[in-house]
Amino acid sequence: MTNDRIACISGLRDLADFLDTNPDIPTPCQDITAYYLPERATDSQMCEEIDKIAAYLGSEIDPDGLPGGHYRTSLRFGPVEYRAAAILASARARFTAEMSYAGCVTPDSPHE
Repeated sequence: MTNDRIACISGLRDLADFLDTNPDIPTPCQDITAYYLPERATDSQMCEEIDKIAAYLGSEIDPDGLPGGHYRTSLRFGPVEYRAAAILASARARFTAEMSYAGCVTPDSPHE
């Protein structure tokens, strides 16, 4: 087991224990998702890694992510989800193009 993996698991357990022993602390209203993103590689290599994770989880590839260029799978534990996703080259290129306009457009100030 790697140090990062041990730290992640320990942190999740510590958070759960903290929330359990401090009932006056509110918990998030929305779902919680823990993401795993593979190291950047070719689309086929990243998809292969997500396919392996899907096999471990016993889950399918989520077809809703494909049009946006996200090859993903997940497993839910109530409102908590483990999601593994490969962000494909087309999605990364689209994001880079959109971000190239950052700071170039300034909206008008709202009128009071």
